[in-house]
Amino acid sequence: MHECMDWRTVRFDWNRARAFLVTAEEGSLSAAARALGASQPTIGRQVEALEQDLGVLLFDRIANRLSLTPSGVELLEHVRAMGDAASRVTLAASGQSQTLEGTVTVTATDMFSAYLLPPMLAKLRRLEPGIVIEIVATNTRADLRRREADIAIRNFPPEHPDLIAKKVRNMNGNLFAATAYLEALGRPKTPAGFSDADFIGLDGTSALIDVLANVGFSLTTRNFPFVTENLLVAWSLVRHGLGIGINAEPIADPDPLVERIIADLEPIEFPVWLISHRELHTSRRVRRVFDLLAEELAAI
Repeated sequence: MHECMDWRTVRFDWNRARAFLVTAEEGSLSAAARALGASQPTIGRQVEALEQDLGVLLFDRIANRLSLTPSGVELLEHVRAMGDAASRVTLAASGQSQTLEGTVTVTATDMFSAYLLPPMLAKLRRLEPGIVIEIVATNTRADLRRREADIAIRNFPPEHPDLIAKKVRNMNGNLFAATAYLEALGRPKTPAGFSDADFIGLDGTSALIDVLANVGFSLTTRNFPFVTENLLVAWSLVRHGLGIGINAEPIADPDPLVERIIADLEPIEFPVWLISHRELHTSRRVRRVFDLLAEELAAI
């Protein structure tokens, strides 16, 4: 078992130890002062203060020359180890802003992966070219606890306490159809006017019927001549004029082939969550991707 250090026994500071180390390696106070960018009197005072803190003589001062005492020789190796550790700390800290290398697996729906992830990953590529992103585009739930993915973008929070979640935003969804299909329907102005229209069903059509009932649509299973669990396929059917489908406004609004079926229809709001395993706290690479996705999702 690791024993706790009694910090009250540590009676010197690193600046004084560094002054001693550089003086010993450079051979004189003047050379140490040049190496550290300080004045010679300052370095001298720091070395003397360290000697007082430790209660030992580190240098024999003969004329203008310094010579390590036996105590100084013995302590030098320990202080040199401290210097090496300080250098590693500096390198580790600077590494936070350097390129991170390795793979991070991100899972999201096929629609989200195809339409919203690419510009985010393009920015990540510019900022962190050493990170490889493996995309798991699936409409089923990947198990982050079994490490099927490092980061998930979902519309619901996690249930397990081992997972870390951040609600990034709420996103609006809406009903869209190809312009030609709306023209053929006569462009109804109210939800009631779409009672005989065709809709593209997703896996679990009854749930979609209930969602649309909340915004005024009275539909039955007869309104869904096409059903698929693949969101990309469903959207392709909409774009080809086979029926009306639901999609996120940031994805569908820029599409020149489709439009909202009712311009002022109340949007269907859904949350966007970023979820990761607790390794998020220990992996700088996963944390970097998580933070960038959170920032970009919030900005859409």
